[in-house]
Order: sequence, then structure tokens, then C-alpha cells
Amino acid sequence: MSTHHPKIHQPEVVPVSADSDNATARLRRAVIGAREPRALDDSKSVVLLVDDQLMIGEALRRSLADEPNIVFHFCSEPGAAIATAERMAPTVILQDLVMPGIEGLTLVREYRALEATRHTPIIVLSTREDPATKRDAFAAGANDYLVKLPDKIELIARIRYHSQAFSSRRQRDAAYEALHESQRQLMAANIELQRVSNMDGLTGLNNRRRFDEYALTEWRRALREQVPFGLLLIDIDQFKHYNDSNGHLAGDELLRRVGDTLRSCCGRPGDLPARYGGDEFAVVLPGIQAKGLKVIGERLCQGVRDLKISHGDAVAAPYVTLSVGGAMTVPRVDDGVINLIGIADRNMYQAKARGRNQFVFHE
Repeated sequence: MSTHHPKIHQPEVVPVSADSDNATARLRRAVIGAREPRALDDSKSVVLLVDDQLMIGEALRRSLADEPNIVFHFCSEPGAAIATAERMAPTVILQDLVMPGIEGLTLVREYRALEATRHTPIIVLSTREDPATKRDAFAAGANDYLVKLPDKIELIARIRYHSQAFSSRRQRDAAYEALHESQRQLMAANIELQRVSNMDGLTGLNNRRRFDEYALTEWRRALREQVPFGLLLIDIDQFKHYNDSNGHLAGDELLRRVGDTLRSCCGRPGDLPARYGGDEFAVVLPGIQAKGLKVIGERLCQGVRDLKISHGDAVAAPYVTLSVGGAMTVPRVDDGVINLIGIADRNMYQAKARGRNQFVFHE
């Protein structure tokens, strides 16, 4: 009759007898020379026995020899238990309590402190059926308690139960982690999609759609809180002439540079600069006071003047300039933002009528 041998991922462990020194030596070499195991699927129970008695190791090996889904490892050196557990990644640890040099409960606590074995089921093996010892074992972090040598059927049942529970936990944690990562990626994609949908592709500023949404939202908030609400409309003076004289690529570059200047002049967290359309820009300024609105409007005009972007044609003004119109109020009606935009627009055209290159604002 053929006999099934246990799956031990280390040099073969031979049976031990009381008068077999060679067998004992070979078993000890097997323990010390254990190799890294292959990756195992979750249908396997990987058992690590930590016990200084080689006879106990051989007895438990024989008890599990006929179980094809149980892979048995034995460590007889207490000092190597932690490293062996990290290397073998067991689904169950059988831990003896009384060993030379280190207490079994100390090892139990060290398993629980180590990330690799923090949740690995631990079955404590003891020679005594003692309530105080059991209490201490469970307090240290053990999951179960058996008096050695345990009955074969009970041992296998406990190993299977704890191993399956541990494998289920790993599968659940992996599923949760995968779900969390999927949600994180989806959230990041949605944020990026929202950002792109609100952005003007040429200047990197907010687009008209975002301006309209934000202006209405901030207007209604200002209406509720009865705080000032301001905005600016900005037009590049003689942009068509610049575009016709220098080409569309130069015109695009001019729009980008004006957009950068606009962005640098809006330093408050609630300010929202946007490309309003064509060569027009706009800024929503929630909570702005009249003095602050004037400062920003003048700063915009000066900022573009400082760029000294030449028109390249003596017919036009020497350098590119802006006409800026401002408006502000404390909201009184829900849909009044359209009227305020109209006021800012009229002020902007008044700036052009006065000779361009200036800021016009009527509170």
C-alpha cells in the first residue's frame, strides 16, 4: 500500500526514534536549512510548529502526513521562530509554551507585534490543562489552546478551521483593498474630468461655463450672508489688429500671457479668474470691498503694461494694453448677477471710449 508523504518545503524530515542519532541529526539539519516555500493557494493550510522537542515535531508531522492540503513546517530553534514565520507565511502557528531561552507567550506577543503575522492564527500547545495558563495565552494574543499531544482528529479540525478563517480574512482584505484602490482611481479620474471640463484649454484659466456657475453660486451666498460681491470684465485693446499684424500663433501667445498676468493678480482663495470668450476675461471677486476691487483692476492694467508686448505696427498703440470694467454690490435679489455683469461690461466699454488702457468702476 502506498503512503502519502507530507508536503514539507524543506529537505526531507525523516522519522525519529529514541536510539537513532543519525535520524535526529538529519531532522535538526532539516529544521535549520528550511528553504523559502513556493507561493501557495488559499486551499492549502500552511502549518508552522515551533517546539524545541524534535519528538513532538515528528509526532505532529506523522499526524498530518495523510492530509494533502496541509503543508507542515517545523522550527525547533525558538530564536529563529520569528524569522521562520516571516519567511514561511503560515496560515496557522502551533506554538509551544515552555522552551529554553524564551517563553512561548513572549513569541506570541512578538508575532502579534509583527505586521507579517499580526493576524495569523496561533494555537498554543501546553502540557497542562490549566485555566490560568489558558487565560495568559489568550491575553497574549493566542486564538486557541491545545494540550499536547492533541488528538489527531481534533488537531486537524482546529487547523482547518483557523486556516480557512485566516484565508477568508485575507481574501476579504484583498477585496476591500482592491475596491478602495478602484474608488480612489475613480475619484481621481472624476476630479481630473471636472477640472478639464472647467478649464480653458489655451490659457489654463477657468472657462465661461465655470465662470457662470461660480458667479451664480457666490452671488447667492453673498445674498444669504449680505456681504459684498464684485467682478471685473477685461478686454485686450485692439486685439484684432494685433492678431492680423502678428498672426494667430502670436495672438494665442498673447492670450496666454494676459491669462498668466490675470492669475497672478488674483491672490485671494475665493477669487476666480476666467476666460470669458475670445479676447475677453473676467474675474469673480466674492466679499471684495470697493477699495480692493480698484486695487485689483489697476494692478491688472499695470501688469499688462509692464509686459511691454509690442503691437509691431505704428498705427496701433506701442504696447498691448487692457480696458477693465468693474462692478460691485451687496446682493438684494436672487438673479441680480446678470445685471451686475451688464454694469461691468458697460464700464469696460466706457474705459475703451475714454482712450483704452484704463480701469473704470462705479460702485
